[in-house]
This record gives sequence, structure tokens and C-alpha cells, in this order.
Amino acid sequence: MTTRLAGLVRWTVLIAATFMLLASGARATPAQSATPNDVARFLAGLPPSEGSPLASLTRERAWLGHAAAMDSAWANIETRQLSRIRTWSSNELATPSDVLYYFFSGPDFLYADAFFPSATTYVMAALEPSGSLPAIGRTRGESLSYGLSQRRSSLNSVLNFSFFRTREMRTTLSANTFSGTLPILYIFLARTGKTIDEVSFYDINEDGALVTAGEGLPKGAASVAKILFKGNDGKQRTIYYVRTDLSNGGWRKSGFKAFCEKMEPGDALIKSASYLLHSNAFSDVRTHLLERSKRLLQDDSGVPVSFLKTDEWQLRPYGRYLGPIAVFPDNYQARLAELFRRGKPPGIDFGIGYRFRPNESNILIADKVAVRAAER
Repeated sequence: MTTRLAGLVRWTVLIAATFMLLASGARATPAQSATPNDVARFLAGLPPSEGSPLASLTRERAWLGHAAAMDSAWANIETRQLSRIRTWSSNELATPSDVLYYFFSGPDFLYADAFFPSATTYVMAALEPSGSLPAIGRTRGESLSYGLSQRRSSLNSVLNFSFFRTREMRTTLSANTFSGTLPILYIFLARTGKTIDEVSFYDINEDGALVTAGEGLPKGAASVAKILFKGNDGKQRTIYYVRTDLSNGGWRKSGFKAFCEKMEPGDALIKSASYLLHSNAFSDVRTHLLERSKRLLQDDSGVPVSFLKTDEWQLRPYGRYLGPIAVFPDNYQARLAELFRRGKPPGIDFGIGYRFRPNESNILIADKVAVRAAER
């Protein structure tokens, strides 16, 4: 067993032990009164605030082991991926926008923050439900053990390969005792140094307005988990995690299109998106991204380069384009291969997308020409 695999196994066991300890009924009541930020820090293996109902639990051996394992796992991804992405981003992404659109994201705030740390509004959209506020102490026994096992599987994927496996994630998040994407968002927020102030839930009506969740909107309406948080700079920031169908049918009837159009144009991040934007079934959201984005940052699963007209977009390739992995054989882009061949792009020292090894990964930055001209 490799050192890396052994570390993941040890981390998995310690997380399970921690939550099994928390499952006892005697500890359920104080856990329920903890703030979202304390719960996030606790789940992430970080100490909650002084006086938190969860503080006493951090003296338990299982939690201490969990915290040590989380520290180790985070040190690994910080060194191998996140610090390198932040350095690259600060050098290559001049004048980032306040708004970041990250469609097909799942709960991946981790890479949104690494590439676009100065954004003040993150609009994340995916099919996976947010779930309810994570409740520590309500479940026990086999249900808890199984749920945590499924959740760890989803988390390990993004930590090791830079993306969530879609089918696996849908299964584990729906079957999980701690269901939904919120627990993962919590962990990523806490581990990236954020402070969660408030979490609230809404639906989006046909006019794109947020309304109280459960007000009887028609089937297909998008649902939203809104997270208010602060970074180390103390600036208020917002995540809108939107559960919605981004195919043409869902885009037209969910209210999410109108919601996005109420916001200002911004940057867009697309990675590991199953090449859905290559399909005519997602042409509406593709058109929206082309019309409303100031900048696209994507791997080859994003908007096909054939849609990025040279008189409208300035294209900057990075890394290597080796074509899609075997699962997506029909999505090879000859024009993208030619762009990489002619452009002789600089390398990148981190992995991203389905070809997650650094010497195989590709990134394309597409800057809207009119925007870049105005910034000069």
C-alpha cells in the first residue's frame, strides 16, 4: 500500500470514529445548537469557537485523531495543488471579476476559491441537492457508519483527482445520513479559512427572484442554499449553491436563467463538466456563458473552441492538450489541438480536469476582447 493510500485509509477510519462518537444521544442536544461555522470547523477537524457546545468534544481522542488526519490531508493538497493554483492565478488572471459563475460545479468551492479568491459572489450550479443543515448527533450505528463511508468516497475524489465523480456523487449524497452538498461546502469553507455567518434556503421563481423555500413553485424550479461568509480580509462574500437542471429544458423553465441575468457579467469556471457544453442539449446555457462572461477559464470539457471566435475572444492556452480520456471518445477537438500546437503554451505545475496529472492537464483562458480593450 502506498504512503498516500495508507494516509487516506487512516483519514477515513478516523473520520468514521469521530462521527460514531458524536452519534450518542447524550451529545445530540449541544451539537444541535452549534453555529454553522462551529459545525463546519468541527467537521473540518478544526477547533470551534471558544464556548461552543462542540468545544468539549474536541478533547476526545477520536476527534483529535480526526483533526490530525485532516491536517495531513489538507497539507498534501495545499502543497500539491492549491498553493500552486493561487500562484498561477495571481500571475495569469488580471483584474478578476467580483462574480464567478461555476456551472456543473457540484460542491467544489475548493477550486473556485483557489482560482478566484477575490470573488465576492460565487454562483455554483449542479444537479446535486444541497440537503439541510448538517446535524451532528442525530444518527448512530450502521446508518452513520454507512453514510460517512459514502461521503468520504465523494470527498476523496476531489482531493485526489481535482473533480467529483458525478454518478458516484449522486448516489452517495442521496444515500448519505448527512445528505446533500452542504457538509462538503462546510468543510471546504472552513479549511480555506472562511467564517460562515449565515445559511438560508430559497427557491427561484420564474422571474429569477429568491422566494422562501417550499412556497409551492412548479416542479423544476431551482432551489438555492445561500451561504454568507467572510474571508481572512473580513469582506462579506456569498455563495449561491443552486440545484438545477442546466439542460435546455431545465434552463428555460427553472428561473435560474432570469436569476443569472439579474447579476452583472463575471468570470466563468468550467472543468470536468462531462463535455456537456459540447452537446446541443446544453446550447442555451452555452450561449449564456458566451454572452455574459467576461472571461472563461476552462479545461477542454468546457465551451468548444469552435464557438470562441477570434474577433470576440483572446485565447491563452496552458499545459498540454492530449484529447479527452477514453470515457469521452467523441469530444476530441482538432481546432483546440492546433491552438495548443501553434501556441506553444507554458506548462502548469498542478493537475486539473479529467487528465489530472500536471504534465497532462490543459487550461484555456478566453478573455472577451471588448473587456480586455476597456481595461487597458
